[in-house]
This record gives sequence, structure tokens and C-alpha cells, in this order.
Amino acid sequence: MTDHVETSSEAGHAEPEAPPRFDPWPPDHVLTAFQAAVVEAVERLGPGDLATYGEIAEEIGRPGAAQAVANVLRHAPDLPWWRVLPSDERLYRTHAPTQVPLLRAEGHRVVDRRIITVDGG
Repeated sequence: MTDHVETSSEAGHAEPEAPPRFDPWPPDHVLTAFQAAVVEAVERLGPGDLATYGEIAEEIGRPGAAQAVANVLRHAPDLPWWRVLPSDERLYRTHAPTQVPLLRAEGHRVVDRRIITVDGG
């Protein structure tokens, strides 16, 4: 005789959500000067504004640190991360399901994971 394992649908529970794409810092994390500079630069991006990871790195005086900028954004879910793009300005396939609606809400057209234009601008 085999044991019956109750599935989540039988138990009346929703299916588990996919893990978030963020790995938040622990609550006691103190930002380094670099991390704080990235946070400040990304916070300055307003609706419709876009930048690449490399542009943020250059803005804060750390050209060549694009990957490090991306790593900061991975830990800071409260930032408008969807406004920061890879250097080829093509959205990552894994981010697109969340990022495209956010960009469209700000007036951007996205075709084949590329931003085409900002409506009205």
C-alpha cells in the first residue's frame, strides 16, 4: 500500500510562487560607499528615464564597474531597477515578464525585448 501525498491543490493552497529575483541585504547591512552611490544614482532616474549599468558606473566615477552596479540592484528591490538596462539595451529574458509592463506603464515601447521609443518624447 502506498501513502497518499496531499498536493497543494487538494489542500486548498495556492501553488508556491517562484523565488524573487532579489536577494535582499540583511536588515543590519551597512551600504559601502560604492553601493550608496549606485542607490543614489538609480533613485535619481525618473519615470521614462533609462540608463545602462555602464552609464550608472560612469556617473558614480567607476567606469568598468557595470557588473558591480547590476549586483547592487540585485540586492535593492525598492529601487526602480527596471529603468537600468544592459549595455546593448536589450532586456534580459528572465527580467522581461516583470520589466516590460513597468516600462510600458512609463510610456516605452518594447519590441523583441528592446526599447524602441518613449511615446510622446
